[in-house]
Amino acid sequence: MRRVPYSTYRLQLHKDFTFENAAAVADYLQRLGVSHVYSSPYLQAAPGSMHGYNVVDPERVNEELGGEAGHQRFCERLSELGLGQILDIVPNHMATRRQNRYWWDVLENGPSSRYATWFDIDWNMPEVRLHNKILIPVLGDQYGRVLTQNQIRIEHDTECFRARYMENYYPIAPRSLALPLTKAAQYADNATLNFIADSLSRLPVPDAYDAEMVLSRHRDKTVIYELLHQLCSEQPAVTAAIDRAIAELNADHDALDAFLDLQYYRLAYWRTADQDLGYRRFFDVNTLIGLRVERAHVFRATHELVLQWLDQGVLDGVRIDHPDGLRDPKQYFERLRENAPDAWMVAEKILGPEEELRKDWPIEGTTGYDFLNLCNRLLVYEEGLSDITNAYAAFTHEPVDFDDIAHEKKMNVEHELLGSDVNRLANLFVGICEGNRDRRDYTRAEIRRALREVAACFSVYRTYVVPGKDEAEREDQNLIDQAIHDAKDNRPDLDPALFDFMGDVLAWRARGEMEGEFLQRFQQFTSPVMAKGVEDTTLYCFNPMIGLNEVGSSPEAGALSLEAFHDRLARVQSSHPHTLNTLATHDTKRSDDVRARLAVLTEAPALWKSSLRKWSRANAPFKTGIYPDRNTEYFLYQTLIGAWPISVERVSAYMEKATREAKQQTSWMAQNKEFEDALRHFIEQILSSQEFLAEIEGFVSRIQMPGRINSLAQTLLKLTAPGVPDTYQGGELWDLHLVDPDNRGAVDYDARRSMLSSLEQGMSPEEILQNFDAGLPKLWLIYKALHLRREHPEWFGANADYTPLYGRGPRKDHLIAYLRSGKVAALAPRWSLRLGGWSATSVELPKGRWRNALTGDSVQGGSIRLETLLERFPVALLIHDTE
Repeated sequence: MRRVPYSTYRLQLHKDFTFENAAAVADYLQRLGVSHVYSSPYLQAAPGSMHGYNVVDPERVNEELGGEAGHQRFCERLSELGLGQILDIVPNHMATRRQNRYWWDVLENGPSSRYATWFDIDWNMPEVRLHNKILIPVLGDQYGRVLTQNQIRIEHDTECFRARYMENYYPIAPRSLALPLTKAAQYADNATLNFIADSLSRLPVPDAYDAEMVLSRHRDKTVIYELLHQLCSEQPAVTAAIDRAIAELNADHDALDAFLDLQYYRLAYWRTADQDLGYRRFFDVNTLIGLRVERAHVFRATHELVLQWLDQGVLDGVRIDHPDGLRDPKQYFERLRENAPDAWMVAEKILGPEEELRKDWPIEGTTGYDFLNLCNRLLVYEEGLSDITNAYAAFTHEPVDFDDIAHEKKMNVEHELLGSDVNRLANLFVGICEGNRDRRDYTRAEIRRALREVAACFSVYRTYVVPGKDEAEREDQNLIDQAIHDAKDNRPDLDPALFDFMGDVLAWRARGEMEGEFLQRFQQFTSPVMAKGVEDTTLYCFNPMIGLNEVGSSPEAGALSLEAFHDRLARVQSSHPHTLNTLATHDTKRSDDVRARLAVLTEAPALWKSSLRKWSRANAPFKTGIYPDRNTEYFLYQTLIGAWPISVERVSAYMEKATREAKQQTSWMAQNKEFEDALRHFIEQILSSQEFLAEIEGFVSRIQMPGRINSLAQTLLKLTAPGVPDTYQGGELWDLHLVDPDNRGAVDYDARRSMLSSLEQGMSPEEILQNFDAGLPKLWLIYKALHLRREHPEWFGANADYTPLYGRGPRKDHLIAYLRSGKVAALAPRWSLRLGGWSATSVELPKGRWRNALTGDSVQGGSIRLETLLERFPVALLIHDTE
């Protein structure tokens, strides 16, 4: 039987918040009404990991969190309290750290490694120097300079041989040791050592797919190394001779260069990753290598522990990280479902505004970004948003065509960050064209340009065409055809037939082994293009109303009508009633309460415009030359308004990250110290100005209450809409955090316990509202709604009903309302700054007695004035009384 949560609470586990800490807050979460703790990844990650997504060993529990013993105590505590658990899992990639024994083995043995088939590595790069080698872009300068400065050394101890650069270590290929060990054998006059050197030189070099030979080689290598270890332990003279040979090797740059060339990796200047990397990464992160989880043996090995926990009931479900990076997401979901038929599964699939989750995927839904953006757009006032966009254009002189900006930024990241991926795709497509006389004259440069253009023209993260099927799904065909059409329009200088052929390959109309390989790799590529080009660049450049700039958002889509909102929720209830609904995650650009406050700006565009001009004039003396630029200044003011109160340290750290992501004045790859120093100085000065502080506090005081009402409104929607509501850690009170790492700090659970105790002891709505600043109304709303879901899960489940309610009267557009199963009515206002009172606006409720769970008041069904329903609390959660 499927174990579906009725609510989740996300916890970020790391060395400063371990299994022990999580167990300690579990009773509070149970009292709050949570059904499942939703844990960040906790398989063994790289040392010091603050998020867990850089896994180094999927077969062990993270020792920094408490290891297996700590995990067991944590799970036992959850079980004692009747709480379930959801785990975030990472099937797409692993970290390339030396603690990753699988990766270490690949670096040591190359294509002959037992784990060479685990990773998405291209061993056949066209450059001879990279054939059967993995580029490791870690050097701080050109390889030759680093080598001659003696920064790369070969080291030896009783355990192993390794290459060292700074604090980084890399294994040594066994066959390459033959030369230094032969020399050492001569120094020691030792026949056994000479035999060992000869044996290493004779190790076979099988292909990764020759499993029997790979295992035979591994056994032989292990025996030889054991013999070497024993010899060194018993005969110190042998160790001394080896040390002498290694010292001579390190002293001879030519010899060391030749020795390093024998390795299955190539240490290189860090900038080479842009163009020469030979493996698939997570986005542009060189230290996260893609896994070939579509291969059954890789799936089994990397999922064994998680599947064991699911089978034992330790876990009730999983959150699947970055499924769009996988070669075939549907195949992965099906394999996972086959192995865990009763698990609740949601995937971090980022949907476009009009995109639907594929109905044939055997998962419950998404991780909730689609719901988040739905609420975002619902709270925005369309006319005011238009005015604000015009004000932004006038103030910054920046373009305001979002699609054009997004296309430009995608093209940029393809060139600057993802060039290696483009090159590998181009190599494949060149091979395809070479086999066809009508296409073999397309140059590599033309193919690269066409590839980049087509990828940049996709409006969604990726398509899901499967080679071997009869044809692509209609949805995929339409997306591909549109991208090809747009690419041809954008690049009239390229042969249209090249684009058409590329479209045929992507839609599986042109078929073959190489075509299928290209198609699958291309689909994996468009997701990083969208993520880095839009999510991590455009959304920091296009700033009219930054509250709309979220993961999966399309700010150009504008405000959302009530009809569209209800239609979307009705479809969710029909297709994915157990999807996850969230308003904040560890990855959101801003917390839910920051966005809720910023949405109020669209209700007061004139106030924003006049304040913007006033602040800019007053703060002009604090600029350093032209810095910060107008776009950054505009972005900063909205950030201050949304997150106020905020310290100089927090806003400075955030703005440094935001401007580097924007890649306009500075970037991670090319930091502009002059700009960054000027920006930091500007922030320090304006936040030291009493006049400006008074202005900011005055402005925030005018929009703070409408922003809080927005927060309560969207929280009520999350708690009652079709789907499973999730609360991000600490978000049960007002949360004014920004993007990570700002949103991953410590949470004060002692304060939350105390406030919850006060609510449990009994407080009137008026007493709760007197504690508005502390966030008590939000906590109260979450507490009451979660307990309602606990008591009556059937009212919100797969068989529940969703019925829109519409207001009647002059303020009807300000009401968001619906029924769940005829038993619960949720009513929330929007645009409260413009509301000015409900006047004669009413809503029609089904007959019978309705009790407000938030106030205790009761009303009879029929036409009810909203001023009656919302008089004592900003939102209403009504329960149909059957007695």
